Amino acid sequence: MKHSHLRFGKPDSCAERSALDPVHAGEMLKPTLIDTNIVVSGLITADESSPPARILGCMLTGEIPFLMSGELLAEYANALRRPGLVKLHRLTDAEIDILLAEIVANSMWREPEPTLEAPDSGDNHLWRLLAAQPESILVTGDKLLLNNPPAAHSAISPRSFVEVYLA
Repeated sequence: MKHSHLRFGKPDSCAERSALDPVHAGEMLKPTLIDTNIVVSGLITADESSPPARILGCMLTGEIPFLMSGELLAEYANALRRPGLVKLHRLTDAEIDILLAEIVANSMWREPEPTLEAPDSGDNHLWRLLAAQPESILVTGDKLLLNNPPAAHSAISPRSFVEVYLA
């Protein structure tokens, strides 16, 4: 079955980091907010070593601290159930539910107040979630969000996140 590396044990990238770098293994990272595009890309890629696949794998094993809210979970679920994406990842509804449950189980749940507005109003929930956690980092492939992070927060590409935090 495609992407079985995400369902059984640690993904190689996180397991290797823990084994090869015991000084930095378990190092406290700033809480991250993983944009939906990273989760989707990590699931549909054929390259298990790609930055989105590595990030998703580490989310599933709880090896990176990441934020979650009801709105973000709903966005993940809706995206993963789009017919075009279902054809690519080939997960059943039950498997999507299991994947989302694993993500939630390893997340830092927050219920943010509706205070901030993002450059794209469809991403307001991301800005509110970032505001709920001081010094959190947005990991996204969205150029608009990368170039316009909210005050007191940073936005980083998946490749940069892997190079800085998972290398």
